[in-house]
Order: sequence, then structure tokens, then C-alpha cells
Amino acid sequence: MSQSDVKVFSCRTFEFAPLNTSLPSPMSSSESAPLLGNGGHTGHKNLPFTRRIVDYMKGEGEPSWEESFKFFIFGTWLNILLVFVPLSFISHNMNWDVGLVFLFSFMAIVPLSKLLGEATDQLSVKLGETMSGLLNASFGNAVEIIIGVAALLNGQLRIVQTSMIGSILSNILLVLGCSFLAGGLYHTEGLFNGTGAQACVLWFSLMTLSCITLVVPAAYASTTDSGMKNYCSNPDECPTAGLLFISRGTAILLLGAYCAYIWFQASLSETDETKPRMGTAAAGVALLLVTIVIAFCAEHLVTSIEETTARYPVSKAFIGVILLPIVGNAADHVTAVWMATKNKYELTISICVGSSIQIACLVVPLLVIIGWIVDQPLTLHFHNFETIVFFVSVCLVNLLLMDGKANYLEGLMLLTLYSVIGLACKLLVEPFN
Repeated sequence: MSQSDVKVFSCRTFEFAPLNTSLPSPMSSSESAPLLGNGGHTGHKNLPFTRRIVDYMKGEGEPSWEESFKFFIFGTWLNILLVFVPLSFISHNMNWDVGLVFLFSFMAIVPLSKLLGEATDQLSVKLGETMSGLLNASFGNAVEIIIGVAALLNGQLRIVQTSMIGSILSNILLVLGCSFLAGGLYHTEGLFNGTGAQACVLWFSLMTLSCITLVVPAAYASTTDSGMKNYCSNPDECPTAGLLFISRGTAILLLGAYCAYIWFQASLSETDETKPRMGTAAAGVALLLVTIVIAFCAEHLVTSIEETTARYPVSKAFIGVILLPIVGNAADHVTAVWMATKNKYELTISICVGSSIQIACLVVPLLVIIGWIVDQPLTLHFHNFETIVFFVSVCLVNLLLMDGKANYLEGLMLLTLYSVIGLACKLLVEPFN
């Protein structure tokens, strides 16, 4: 058989077709299509890089850019407070009264924190379980990190420490207390077994570890000769070398423990199919823009604190422990209380527990490391007031959660303790102020 006969035979084998069917045309799409789904010149991998970027930005099969930002901007009534964003910039740049700068910046960050959480949630829908966990771990408390970094760069070390303690207390006392109280008004008693109970056990273990990490630097600074050597009037601004070494080493170890916690949680979590309300590219752009705006508003807020405390009857402790945590957690507070009224206490527990663990084991040590990088001597040596308040709050919350039940009386107990702490912070004036 000659070579030409082989060509003719091989071509004719593709012309066989069942009876009563028309033969495909010579240039039909079936002949031009590749045999394998991902092969041929039309495959995605062979597309030019610019074409792939364009396809990604279009977000085929996802909500359009118009639909995404319509949901992003008009999705909640809380966005009405976005009017304070331009007021924050105007009051800062035109040197208005410092009280107005503080108020406008404070109110501006409240809706921005909600938008930041929404953009994070929408971006994590299409990223898979692992990337979603990392994204939520990174941006779950991004507002607190931004405010903390802004305070660090301005040398406001006490604001950093009090705001971190305040964020934890806000989650475990104020939010959890309001949730139990509101849920108790709708339901006689709520139960949180299974996931909620396991979250409580993990929470108490990690929060106990965090309490100990605050006690050790305080014990070193108050009981050892090297720890009690002060070289300036304000030991917060010039801690000893040993205290810095303990704090920075502990921060690294806490970050390692938090990474292990995230890995452990990822192995137990179940993925839920969520319908995206925003395109992936649109959510990424929104996340970037909101983060930048929050950074500017946080800078305006932090720079106005010093003069605000000097001109108005409010202490730095009250601003750090009570006011600033409200800014970053307002949206989560509303969600947690709403879930409790619908008798979904496990979601409420997860919100409060997860956020407090992130603050104690991620944000606080991360800010210590950032302070190390920018040459700001932030340590884990908190004042005795914050250390004691933190410890007794963790103990009370653990006693109330260990039975796996929730009622309005337990919520009232948590709110009572938080109110007592608020009264103390209102009257607490730092010695160096």
C-alpha cells in the first residue's frame, strides 16, 4: 500500500456516518475543535496574558461591576454614615476644632469597617477554603490593625495597648452580653452545643494563654532587678532591654500558636456554598479602596486624640478601652446580637470568640513586631489595671459559657462588669498626662 493510499484511507475513515444523518461539512466546528477539552489553540492557557486579565476583570458568570458596587454601596442602611468620610478629611485639612475632627473620623470608620468586612467576605467566596481562611485571618480585624499602626507611627503606645485590651473586652463582655440579653428577651434559654461548645473550649485555652503572656512581662518588670531599672520618667517609652526581649519573643511564639489555631480550625470547618453578590475583581478593588480610606481616617483620628484628651474631660484610657473598639466592631456587634435573637447562639459565640482570639493572638503580637520594625518600643507589659481587668473578664466569661447555655441574666452580668470597667476608665487619668 502506497503512502498516498494511506492518506486516502485515513481521510475516508472520518467520513463514515450513521444512516439518515447528514455528513459534516468540511469546515464544521466539530472538525476544527480540539479532541481534548483543554487542548488546542483556543485553550485558556494559550490566551495572551492581557486577554486573561481582561476576562478576569469582566468576571464572566459573576455579578457585573455595576451590580457589585450597587450592592456594596446601597446594601445596608449603615452606609448613610459614609457622609462623615468627607467631613473627616475637610475638618482635618481645614484645622477645625479637634473635637470635630475626632468625632467625624470616629463616625467615618464605623461604616467603613462594615464595608471592609463585606468586601472580605465577597472576595473569599471564590478563593477556596484555604485562601478564604487566610484572607479572613488577615482582614478580620483590619480596622484594629490600621488604627494600631497609625498610633504606633505617632508614638501613641498607650493608645495601642488600651485599644487592644478594649477590643477584647468589647467582644467578650459588651457584644456577648448584649447578645445574651437580647436573645433572652425572645427565648427563655438558648443552647450552644457542638461547634459552639468546642469554640468555647478553644477560646478559653487561647485566652488563658494570652493572660499568662501579659502576666509574665508584668512580673518581670515588677519583681526583678533588671526589670525595675527605669532610665526615664515614663517606662512605657523606654522599657528595659530584657522587657523588650521577652515581649518580642513572646509575640513571635503567639503568632505561631495562632497559625496552628487557624490550621486546626480549617481542618474542622465545613465549606458552605454562598451565592456571590459581588464579582471577584470588584470585591478586590473595593477592599483596596476601603483599606486606603480607613488608613487616612485612622490617621486623622489618632492625631486628634492627644489634643482631645487635653481639651475635653475624657481620658486616653476611656478612648482606648471603650470608644475605639466600637469603631472597628460595630458591624460585627449588630450581627452577633441579631443572630442571638434568632436563637442562633453558635454563630454569636463564633463571632465573639473568633474576634477576641484574633485580637489577643494575632493583632497584639503583630503590632509588637511592627513596633520592633519601626523602632517603637511597644511591649506586652500592660499596666496593672488592664492586666487585672483582662484576667477577671476571661474568668467570668468562662464560668458563664462552660454550661453551654445562655439567658438574659448572664448577659446582664457581662454588661454589668463592662459598665464597671467603663466607669473606671472614665475616671482613670494616666500619671504622665
